[in-house]
Amino acid sequence: MSGNLGFIHMRLSKEKTDKIKEAILLVLYKNSPKLLFTSDIASEIIRDEEFTKKVLKELESQKLVASVDKNPKGILYSRRLRWRLSSKTFEAYQMIENQKISYDEKNHTYSDL
Repeated sequence: MSGNLGFIHMRLSKEKTDKIKEAILLVLYKNSPKLLFTSDIASEIIRDEEFTKKVLKELESQKLVASVDKNPKGILYSRRLRWRLSSKTFEAYQMIENQKISYDEKNHTYSDL
């Protein structure tokens, strides 16, 4: 047997990937207005950074999150990104929180509490 450990590439179902996306959005909402680095988000959802970055890029293409490539002084990051919710996503989360709307995952419906 080789001394190197082989990596197992697992493919997640769409349902599990969607749940991970929901978890990322919730982490960003709960930490708003603070911008989070990819590594911070990965740590919160207990996933590796590369996978988390891939999911964040998908969310960005869906216009649910936005990446920030500059530090607070306006200097461009060389290899890091910070993330925030898009304005529309943040407003949707606020509306759900303020109106006390619940989401039924089984039936995929929203209802008043």
